[in-house]
Amino acid sequence: MGLTLTGVGVGPGDPELLTLKAVRVLREADAVFVPVMDRPTADGDAPPGRAEATVAAHVTADRLHRLPFALDDRGGITARRERAWDDAARAVVAAFDGGARSVAFATIGDPNVYSTFGYLAHGVRARRPAVEVRTVPGVTAMQELAARSGVPLCEGREPLTLLPATAGLALFADALAGPGTVVAYKGWRRHPELVAELRRQGRLDAAVLGRALGLPGERIGPVDADADADDLPYLSTLLIPAHRDRRGGKL
Repeated sequence: MGLTLTGVGVGPGDPELLTLKAVRVLREADAVFVPVMDRPTADGDAPPGRAEATVAAHVTADRLHRLPFALDDRGGITARRERAWDDAARAVVAAFDGGARSVAFATIGDPNVYSTFGYLAHGVRARRPAVEVRTVPGVTAMQELAARSGVPLCEGREPLTLLPATAGLALFADALAGPGTVVAYKGWRRHPELVAELRRQGRLDAAVLGRALGLPGERIGPVDADADADDLPYLSTLLIPAHRDRRGGKL
């Protein structure tokens, strides 16, 4: 058996949303790593990140290892961010060198959707090309928000656009002008801009906002146009459904 690194999607926060395969892979892995903020995350007494808190329902704490990442860095490829990627890759390689055959990395949502896992896998491959990289899909925040709010993501011929608000207002505006559903992640500091654009295009009333999905402080409901951006978690999810005038109208 060769060496394997598996990115495991653990959903948006509810431990019950892990797939059976995700739970099995996590429990069978020789080492399980979870991403945390790089400050003050290295401290074992620091509160767990969302992935760690979710995985803790299925894996004992003594098997979890924290990997600090610059998760709040908004400056692109910064020295801080690259240092965190390299340190994380070295930690995983050290686990393999210490005898681990299978390593799992738990990531919120899905490992192939705006996930830190891709950066980790790149670093590990560069250092140990023989390592086989795998992924286990997970439930995304947009799926959870659709389920909890009762708003279908897409029907018939409707397109679905998923984008991070950090990509800029122009992309968000273009998506809203289209015929389909729009989902924006990471609204946070851009919330007032997003609300203004929703109002300008007449889409505000139908929009749904999810905050801290699956966590104790969870809030799901209409968009509060007067909400303070500081009151929003970084991982907020905004869902704007397509215009639908009758049942089956998009078939």
